[in-house]
Amino acid sequence: MPDFARILFPDTPILEILLRGSLTYLVLFTLLRLTFNRSSSSIGVTDLLVIVLIADAAQNAMAGQYTSWTDGMLLVATIVGWAYGMDWLAYRFPGTLGRFVHPAPRVLVRDGHIVRRTLDRELISDAELMTQLRLQGVEDVADVKLAAMEGNGEVSVIKREENAG
Repeated sequence: MPDFARILFPDTPILEILLRGSLTYLVLFTLLRLTFNRSSSSIGVTDLLVIVLIADAAQNAMAGQYTSWTDGMLLVATIVGWAYGMDWLAYRFPGTLGRFVHPAPRVLVRDGHIVRRTLDRELISDAELMTQLRLQGVEDVADVKLAAMEGNGEVSVIKREENAG
């Protein structure tokens, strides 16, 4: 017979779970935002962080790392709460926290000229830049009016208008 009290009632103090989940989320979010600006495809850093943390927290709850299933689910809820809370704060305070949570686009090419300083800061090689431009249908940097790395890690490209002449 299963021990329902052990499965359903937390064996770790709830405040400790909330504090551990909060600290883990905030520290990892800050580290990722400061060091890993480029994200994978359209998945943002926040999304990736939530997926990884939820997977780990849920795995621990399912595999018995916690004595109580409730401990794991409370940790998952804490992580999801922080993800929602960070987006809400970024929306409410777009000029301060918003720029940290959702960084502004960084210009990679302007009027056919590579902005070398941005490439160096973002650790993007010329080959990587050209790959991104080709994916957008651009063969030559001279054909680009503006290319920028968006806050979600994707590169957006605005082509120069062709002369009708």
